[in-house]
Amino acid sequence: MSSTVGQVIKCKAAVAWEAGKPLVIEEVEVAPPQAMEVRVKILFTSLCHTDVYFWEARFSINGKPIYHFLGTSTFSEYTVVHVGCLAKINPLPPWKRSACFGATVNVAKPKKGSSVAVFGLGAGPCRCGGARVSGASRIIGVDLNSDRFEQAKKFGVTEFVNPKDYDRPVQEVIAEMTGGGVDRSVECTGNINAMISAFECVHDGWGVAVLVGVPHNDDVFKTSPVNFLSERTLKGTFYGNYKPRSDIPGVVEKYMNKVFAKNVGVFLGGAGDGVGEVHHPRGPFSEINKAFDLMLRGEGLRCLIRMEH
Repeated sequence: MSSTVGQVIKCKAAVAWEAGKPLVIEEVEVAPPQAMEVRVKILFTSLCHTDVYFWEARFSINGKPIYHFLGTSTFSEYTVVHVGCLAKINPLPPWKRSACFGATVNVAKPKKGSSVAVFGLGAGPCRCGGARVSGASRIIGVDLNSDRFEQAKKFGVTEFVNPKDYDRPVQEVIAEMTGGGVDRSVECTGNINAMISAFECVHDGWGVAVLVGVPHNDDVFKTSPVNFLSERTLKGTFYGNYKPRSDIPGVVEKYMNKVFAKNVGVFLGGAGDGVGEVHHPRGPFSEINKAFDLMLRGEGLRCLIRMEH
């Protein structure tokens, strides 16, 4: 926490002045915290496709205050957050490694020996790690970039499917591979077609699909009502159903006590949803637009940004 708690401080922040335009590093004024708020210093931040969704939507300034993003706004050297967004944790974990798998562990909840399909291997390998920790024996990675498969293997992915390699819907391919569909699926891209495929590839009777990615406002989810009548379940999640103050400290301690396997560590930041460990592309805060370009081109995993102080 800043020692100048009661003062306005100036720092660098990445500001979206126009929808879809490159972010601009500006000097901003960060107000002192009010009741039930804390001002914090950001050391690292990361990108998520959720950031792209809001970056491409409804931004304007024109003399008005810059708007907070999801109550965190971590594209700034300092930020003010509600105390409910903070958790006191063990200071020793290696914070240069990060990722997330709350959506898999807390929401999809695959059983030991089950099959899981993960759509989108940019941040998806971490959800694959969650499936492995849960005991899934078959983890199918689905992505349009075949280069991601090798990295995803480190997180337990046993098979890979590239939808571009087939002339039929990928859900049909997965259903054929698994004898009727997977037990669980997790969609991480925000692409509406991938969301539909993730739902339609789970097994009748007990299959559960979890949506993590954020689609565009005008997207429409279309599927046959029979898919619901056949007792498939569709869920969504935000932050992986983790409660920061009560859940995150315990997760960190499990990592420190080596409860998680290799490549499954802990980090909570940005719009992420829990835990995982992975070596990401890294860059300085001044190159945040390059990080956006990497993500939009589907190159590498989630980029970790080192703040400059």
